[in-house]
Formats: sequence, structure tokens, C-alpha cells
Amino acid sequence: MKKFKLDWLFLPLIGFAVVLLLWSISSGTWAPNLPSPLKTWQSSRDYIMDPFAKRGEMDQGILRFTWYSLILVAKGYALALIVGTPIGFCLGLSKTFTKTFDPIIQILRPVSPLAWLPLGLVLFMSAGKEAGTYGALFTIAICAMWPTVLNTAVGVRAVPQDFLNVGRVLKLSRWKTLTKILIPATLPYMFTGFRLSLGIAWLAIVAAEMLTGRPGAGGFLWQEYNALIYEHIILSIITIGLVGFGLDRLMGLVERRFKSV
Repeated sequence: MKKFKLDWLFLPLIGFAVVLLLWSISSGTWAPNLPSPLKTWQSSRDYIMDPFAKRGEMDQGILRFTWYSLILVAKGYALALIVGTPIGFCLGLSKTFTKTFDPIIQILRPVSPLAWLPLGLVLFMSAGKEAGTYGALFTIAICAMWPTVLNTAVGVRAVPQDFLNVGRVLKLSRWKTLTKILIPATLPYMFTGFRLSLGIAWLAIVAAEMLTGRPGAGGFLWQEYNALIYEHIILSIITIGLVGFGLDRLMGLVERRFKSV
């Protein structure tokens, strides 16, 4: 009889227990300003037990704040894929395009969201009250698209030459070559880029909300930092981490689904 393993459950629980223990010891010894796990729970209970409450613009349940952030991330992430995927194909298919634009991409790629957001606000200043939203979308899109661009380009370059030769023999049009050969062969690389881009989009939203003061997970964190409510800062950090973990796992499921088709 095959032994039933529960390592996937017990080992993470042990890891969480160790973190909680270290957290408790730290708050009681060398970091007295750090709230203990119990104090954090007591202070954050209303935000967790009534997660969709709306008491004011910046006084809402933690899941309502998260929902605002997810909506903005979804829009920025969609823009990143719409812009980044074609650029990746151009990089993979054209040596001239690569020589022209790859140096610019490599210069822009490491720029922090904290640097892009002020530029986004300047670009959309004429939008008035919506300037913050458009600036945040710009920041998310431009920060998140680079993994998609680079992984798509690598995937296109990795397509076996025999596949392309078959397309030439069959006299396929450029469109059919793209849809029947290049995209299916590049899809695993593209999804790797999509998954990395989603993680960066979620990271960028925190910076964007912190600087624009928008209601959301990042905006709530910044507000509570200014109010010196450390328990809610920890709540925000845990929420951001859990949502990021969930998004990554969800994207992994979608990736496996497409690979199995």
C-alpha cells in the first residue's frame, strides 16, 4: 500500500510556526516597537472579519482595498501584454529591430516603478483627477511588460528551423505561419514571461498607490505608516504577499492548462 504523504501540509505549517515564533521573540526583545502577532490580530480584526466594509475612502475592509488594487493591476497587466507581446515577436524575428531597440530596452528595463510614476503623472497631467489613475496604469504596464518582451523574443528565436521550413514548403502566408507555427511553439516561453509580468505588475501597484494616495492595498499601507499604526502595516504586507502568491499559483494553473491542450 502506497504511503500517503502530507509533507505539502505539515512542512509549510512548521515554516509558519517558526516565523511566528521568531516574530514573537523579536517583538519582545530587540524590536520593542514591532507589534506581536497577537497584538497585530487584535488591532486588525475588524479589517479581516468584515473584509468588504466601507467606512470611508481610506477606512475599508482589507479585501475591498485589495479588490481596488486588483482592478488596476488587471488593466495595467493587460496593457503590458498587448504592448509587450508584439515587441517580443519583433525582437525574435528581426535582427535589425533587435539591433535598433534592444539597447533601449536593456536601459529602461531596470528602472524602478518609483522612477516611472512621476513621469506617468507628468504625461497625463492634463487628465485632471484621473491623472493618478492613468499614471499608475502607465507605471504598471511599462514595468510589467519587460519579462513578456524578453521571454517572447527568446521563444521565437528557439523555434526550430525545420518548423519554418515546413511552412515555406506548404507556402503558408505570414499570418498562418505566425498563428500555426510561431505562436504554438513560443507559447511555453510566453507564459513564463506572462507569469513574471504578473508578479511585477502586483509589485508596481503598491508603489503606485503609495505615491498617488489611491485607495488600495498599497495606499492603505502608506496611510497606516504615516499614522504610525504598525499593526496595519503588517496586515498590509501579509495581504500583499498572500495575493501575490495566489496570483502566481493561478497563472501557473492557466499555464499548465494551455500546455496540456
